[in-house]
Amino acid sequence: MILIDPPNASGHGRLWSHLASDTSYDELHVFARALGIPERGFDRDHYDVPAEWYDRVVAAGAEPVASRELVARLRAAGLRRRKTGR
Repeated sequence: MILIDPPNASGHGRLWSHLASDTSYDELHVFARALGIPERGFDRDHYDVPAEWYDRVVAAGAEPVASRELVARLRAAGLRRRKTGR
């Protein structure tokens, strides 16, 4: 299932959503490619999607979920990739 959280992450002067799959990275990449989301938006286990794309991504079939649920579902599926050391 393709998931998207609300646009609540700030960066570069705008708000962003996270687009992820709780099934596979392949499913996520195919969905993102079909919508024209740039590959450079992929970050470890999700795509960063600007707020103005949110409605279009949901209309294309992404399931809106809370940010915590998105992370929980990635973890449950074994697809969560955390940042390493800072």
